[in-house]
Amino acid sequence: MKPLEHDRRYGELDQVLRAYLGQSADDTAERRSRALDAYLRHTWHTRPWAIAEAERQLREYSRNPPGRLRIDLGEFYAVPDVGIPQSAIGDWLLLLADHLKQSIEDGEVPPPTNPQTHWEWHARFPETAQLLGGWFSQDIVDEFPDHEAAVADYAATTDPQLVARLVGELHELIALPLDEGDYAVAAAELGMEVNPPEPFSYGAWFQAVATVLSAD
Repeated sequence: MKPLEHDRRYGELDQVLRAYLGQSADDTAERRSRALDAYLRHTWHTRPWAIAEAERQLREYSRNPPGRLRIDLGEFYAVPDVGIPQSAIGDWLLLLADHLKQSIEDGEVPPPTNPQTHWEWHARFPETAQLLGGWFSQDIVDEFPDHEAAVADYAATTDPQLVARLVGELHELIALPLDEGDYAVAAAELGMEVNPPEPFSYGAWFQAVATVLSAD
């Protein structure tokens, strides 16, 4: 399926379902799951109009699942494994659509909080994930002499506007009510596979990186 056709038919549906990866799809008629709360919390803040599109795409897919011909042609969206039996996927998607509709009609938005899921960390801090996952994997010892060199390489090879976005994300991250254990969780969720350099804690290192990149 061509990207444009995919996005028109399934783009926002895909965002909702990606929010469930690694999470329990335990929505009920009375209660949203942690994953759906994370999707709503972030999307209300960044793209509120997309929630209605997600609701439409969820209903459309539930009512018109791919038949054999579309499957044979490869022109369909494969629902990721979220622990729901295939026979129950349609009803579950309708349940999600109902929750999204209620959120829109009632103006009911999950209250602000620190990111609660892997998806929400990446949705909220995408450029931070790019830096930590791309430059601070376990391979850093084979590619750079130290953390400072890795940050310098990121700055030299990344568009300045994206670097500026990263600085803003780091300041937002530092402003969250996180303790040092929370910063370690954030670093891991965003792809960092090594410890910060001595003598920095995670929080202090995030601040130092923001300061260095702001000065460049």
